[in-house]
Amino acid sequence: MLFFSYFKELVGKEVTVELKNDLAITGVLHSVDQYLNIKLENIKVVDEIKYPHMMSVKNCFIRGSVVRYVQLPVDGVDVEILHDATRREARGN
Repeated sequence: MLFFSYFKELVGKEVTVELKNDLAITGVLHSVDQYLNIKLENIKVVDEIKYPHMMSVKNCFIRGSVVRYVQLPVDGVDVEILHDATRREARGN
């Protein structure tokens, strides 16, 4: 639940999601659920030459099980809050 809570704070910010098939998509995070399924709006494919068929797609839903990495915006990462939340979760509070 820690990551779900954290990603909910990033709604409305631009993130890059790299999938297990090496496709990387940048877009505005519209929503995320408890399975870390992600909905992005106003997307752009990072490597448009390799994936030209994705140029016409503007919004997408990404199943959480196919996500390899999520690159977060620099201003969206509050390390102290993450440390505190991780400690609380480790204690079982």
